[in-house]
Amino acid sequence: MNALVYLEPEQIAWGEVSKPTLLKPTDAIVKMTKTTICGTDLHILKGDVPTVTSGRILGHEGVGIVEAVGSAVTAFKKGDHVLISCITSCGKCEYCKKQMYAHCEDGGWVLGNLIDGTQAEYVRIPHADNSLYAIPPGGDEEALVMLSDIFPTSLEIGVLYGAVKPGDVVAIVGAGPIGMAALLTAQFYSPAKIIMIDMDRSRLDVAVRLGATHVVDSSNGDVAKAVLAHTKDGVDVAIEAVGLPQTFDICQHIVRPGGHIANIGVHGKSVNLELQKLWIQNITLTTGLVNTNTTPMLLKTVESKKLMPADLITHRFTFDQILEAYEVFGNAAEKNALKVIISAGDD
Repeated sequence: MNALVYLEPEQIAWGEVSKPTLLKPTDAIVKMTKTTICGTDLHILKGDVPTVTSGRILGHEGVGIVEAVGSAVTAFKKGDHVLISCITSCGKCEYCKKQMYAHCEDGGWVLGNLIDGTQAEYVRIPHADNSLYAIPPGGDEEALVMLSDIFPTSLEIGVLYGAVKPGDVVAIVGAGPIGMAALLTAQFYSPAKIIMIDMDRSRLDVAVRLGATHVVDSSNGDVAKAVLAHTKDGVDVAIEAVGLPQTFDICQHIVRPGGHIANIGVHGKSVNLELQKLWIQNITLTTGLVNTNTTPMLLKTVESKKLMPADLITHRFTFDQILEAYEVFGNAAEKNALKVIISAGDD
C-alpha cells in the first residue's frame, strides 16, 4: 500500500510501505476513504513532537471501511463505515474509567505518533470497539472527518474546560481550524460575545460568517487594547488556539478577574507565565489533550444538522496528491486554506 511517511523534520514522502495486519484480537484494519491534515502534523514536521520517529506513517483523523477485525472485536464487522477517533482507548484502565481516554494506559494519542496513522490506504486501529464510531447511513463522511479530532478538541479543551456559559464574553486567539471549531461549538452555550483574533483578514471574514460577533486583526497595533475595548474589564474566557508564546501572552493580558484561560494550542516552546499578575486575579488556567468523550454527542449534532463541520473544508485532494495538500495546508494564509480533505482515488 501507499502511505505518507515522516522521515525527519521538514521531510516527508508518499510511497509504498507494508500493509498493516491484525496484531491483537482487539484490532481492526480499516481501509481509509478520507483523511485530513492537522495542525499537529505540522508541529511534527517542525520537530516539535520528539516521540514521532523516522519511518512513522502520519495522521490521526479520518473515516473508512472496516477491512478486517480481530476475534475480540464485537461492535464492528467487515464492510462497516466508521469514524476513527484520534484517541485510542482500551475502555478498561483507570484513566478510561474516568473518561480520560487521552491517558489510556494502552492507548491515548498513538495514531501517527507512536504507531502508524491514517494518512495511508490502510490503518490498524487498536482497541477497535472503543476507538471507532459507526457512521450513520447517509452520513456526510467529509464532515465527519472533522469529528476525529478538531471538533471534540475544541469543544472539550476550549469550550468546556473554559467553562463557557450563557452571557459570557469569549475571545478565541487563532482563527485556524481549531479556533473555528471552538467558535462553532462555543455557540452551543449562548455566549454574549465571541471575539476572534487573527492576523489573516480572510479568516476573520469567515469567522464573522460562522458567528463571531467581533474580530480583531492581530497584525495591527495593541491587540489586548483592541480586545478590551469590546469588554468591561476583560473576557470571561480566553481560548488559546495557536500554540505560540505570543498568542498565550494575548490570553494573559485580556482575561478578566475570575476568568478562564483555556489552552488548546500545541506548544513547542516555553511560554512566560505571568503568575505575579495572575495569582491575585482568581484566574483558572487549563490545558489538555482531547479525550473524545464528546464524540457521540457531536455525531448527533452533525446528524441533526445543528453543527456543520463541512463549512471548514476549503480544499480537496486525492491520496496521490497528499504532498500538494501538505504544501497548501502548510501555507494556509497564502492559499486561504482551513481544512483539506484527502480522499481515496476510487472514492
